[in-house]
Amino acid sequence: MRILIDIGHPAHVHLFKHFAWEMQEKEHEIFFTCREKEFEIYLLGIYGFKFKSFGNKYSSKLGKLWGLIEFDIKEFISGINFKPDLFLSHGSMYAAHAAFLLRKPHISFEDTGNWEQVRLYKPFTSSILTAVDFPTDYGLKQVRYNGHHEIAYLYPKRFTANNEIYELLGIPISHQYAIIRFVGWNASHDAGQSGLSLYAKREIINYLKNKLTVFITSEENLDSEFSEFQINIPPEKIHDAIAFATLFIGEGATMAMEASILGTPSFYINTLQYSNCMDMVNYGLLYSFNNSNGVEKKIYEVLSIPNLKEEWQKRREKMLVDKIDVTAFLIWFVENYPESVKVMKENPDYQYNFK
Repeated sequence: MRILIDIGHPAHVHLFKHFAWEMQEKEHEIFFTCREKEFEIYLLGIYGFKFKSFGNKYSSKLGKLWGLIEFDIKEFISGINFKPDLFLSHGSMYAAHAAFLLRKPHISFEDTGNWEQVRLYKPFTSSILTAVDFPTDYGLKQVRYNGHHEIAYLYPKRFTANNEIYELLGIPISHQYAIIRFVGWNASHDAGQSGLSLYAKREIINYLKNKLTVFITSEENLDSEFSEFQINIPPEKIHDAIAFATLFIGEGATMAMEASILGTPSFYINTLQYSNCMDMVNYGLLYSFNNSNGVEKKIYEVLSIPNLKEEWQKRREKMLVDKIDVTAFLIWFVENYPESVKVMKENPDYQYNFK
């Protein structure tokens, strides 16, 4: 089988990397397409994947409109050249359109429900994979599974944190530290949304730096007042850093989810609230806020919990018992497509074979 995977965000590389590696071991052909946003090109290269970059993303409204045309054409040409049997993506309109024109199935993951994107890919998509608690009903095309995207690459079978990260961070082993994530607010789903105020950023950093080491990762260049906290590690090592962190505080849902799944106390601050984050709230792994109010107080309370990381590992283990190995499920779903859709519709519990 020949599979073309379109990437729209660095997290999508992680989402599909184990799937791609295992499918290649089974002698399937995998090819990636992408736009340049943050670390997509770097990650695809360091993981050894064959890929084609379509160039930089556009940030303006007019640019995004032009990008829709440009990237559609480039995806279609890539499809003609690679001759895939199936397209795979996380909500990619480009993959959906190319698949439709080439009369091939397109399977899409979805976890944000951003209607601006969904309405552009859903009509041209064969199946949409969502978590069981995803709030939107996409009809017959939707297949629900009990997991989250981040579990695809952070499931215990897939990932074990390496404590060599302490050396890369320049701190002693077991030294306490926090990771803070700022987003760029340029994505289409970020329009009209907000997270931490500048005042709150200052207050939180000033409070934390007196208790532990602070590292900041940001989609855009940091303000000069925060530059001393800029994390400086290879991008592929970020999950090791999150795993050993005492706390994670961020405006982006992806890293907040990653921290929760790794058993690190997580704080998500964004007016845009997602069902996957709410699932982690239910397990006591994540605290979600619409704005900065109350964040610092809750950080203080959490840092006062005895044996904090041990407690969160217990909560993590309870959560993982309920979830499936998303990568194993995806491999089965794709290799047996479209029969796998019928199986999941008639017997949704079949997914629990993938633990």
